[in-house]
Amino acid sequence: MNKKLKFIISGGGTGGHIFPAISIANAIKAKHPEAEILFVGAEGRMEMQRVPAAGYEIKGLPIQGFDRKNLLKNVKVLYKIWKSQRMAGKIIKDFKPLVAVGVGGYASGPTLNKCAAMGIPCLIQEQNSYAGVTNKLLAKKAKKICVAYEDMDRFFPAYKIIMTGNPVRQALLDTKISKEDAVRSFGLDAEKKTILIVGGSLGARTVNESVLQHLDEIEASGVQVIWQTGKYYHESILEQLKGHKAMPMLKVMDFISEMGAAYKAADLVISRAGASSISEFCLLGKPVILVPSPNVAEDHQTKNAMALVNKDAALYVKDAEAPEKVISLAIATVKDADRLKSLSENILKLALPNSADIIADEVLKLAGANPA
Repeated sequence: MNKKLKFIISGGGTGGHIFPAISIANAIKAKHPEAEILFVGAEGRMEMQRVPAAGYEIKGLPIQGFDRKNLLKNVKVLYKIWKSQRMAGKIIKDFKPLVAVGVGGYASGPTLNKCAAMGIPCLIQEQNSYAGVTNKLLAKKAKKICVAYEDMDRFFPAYKIIMTGNPVRQALLDTKISKEDAVRSFGLDAEKKTILIVGGSLGARTVNESVLQHLDEIEASGVQVIWQTGKYYHESILEQLKGHKAMPMLKVMDFISEMGAAYKAADLVISRAGASSISEFCLLGKPVILVPSPNVAEDHQTKNAMALVNKDAALYVKDAEAPEKVISLAIATVKDADRLKSLSENILKLALPNSADIIADEVLKLAGANPA
C-alpha cells in the first residue's frame, strides 16, 4: 500500500494501561519498522514519562476525571474535556493516522471519539474482567475490541470481541537467569523458600502494614521475603524497621527494577490484582495470593482476582483482612509443595501468549496492511 503506516495509541494513567500500549507499539514496529506511532496521553500522568523513555513521541491532553465529591469542581473538568476534544482533533488532523488504538484511561476518550468522527477505524484494548467506563463508551464506535477475559459480551457487542489476552513486558518473559542466581542477586539464600511481595506504588499501604504486623512470624518461619514497599512508603518503613532487630531474611526495596529476576526468585507472590500483573503471573505460571485494591473503579481488581480464584488458579485475601491473614497464609502456602504445584499448573492454563502480536495484527488489518 502507498499510504504511510501511521498509528495513534491513546490512554494511560497507570502502568496497567501503559505497559500494554508500549507492547502493542513495539509489536507493530517489529512487523513494520517504517511505521510511525504517536501516543496521546493525559498531562501530568505517568505516561508522559514512561512513553518517551520507551522511545516514542507523546502528546498530552489536559483531560481529567470527574470529581464525585466536589461537584462544583466539575465545571473546570468539563472545560478540560472540551479543550481536550479540540486539541485531539488538531493532533489527528496533523498526524493523519490510519488507525487509532485505545487502551483505557482518560485520554483515550476524546482521542478515539475524534478519530471515529473523522472516519478513522478504532480498536480498543480492555485489560480487565470488568470493562472501564471509557472503553464502554467507546465500544459502539470501535471496529474491534481486544479482551483478556471470558464473558466480555456483558459489556461489548460479541461480534467485535477478539480474545487476545493482555500484552506484558517482554523482558519478563526473556529473563534467562536461573532461580538460584536470581535469589542470590537479592542477597538471599538459594536453599530457602522465597516470597515476593509487591503492593504497587501508592496502593501498597495495606500490603506493607501486613508485613510490619508480622515481622516476628516471618523471622520464625524459615522463609525469606523480597519486599517492594513502593517509593512513597519506603522511608517510613525503614524508620519503623530500625526499632526491630536485624532481619537478613527480609530484603526491603522501594522499587525493583529487575522484575524478571524477582519473579524467577519467587516461589510465591503476594500482589494486588491489576490486569497486567495477573497476565504476567499467568504467562510465568507463578503461584500468587491476590489482595485486590479497593480503591479502583467498579472494584474491578476483585473481579479480576475472582476470575482466577474460581478456577483454583490463585488465592485471595480481602484488603480489609490482609493485615491479619495474608502473611500467615503465604508462609503456610509456600511450604506446601503440592499446593504450589497445583496453583502453578492451573494459572498456566489461563495464559494467553503473544497478545501484543495478535493485537498488532488486528491493527494492521484495519489499516489495510499486511500483518506479516
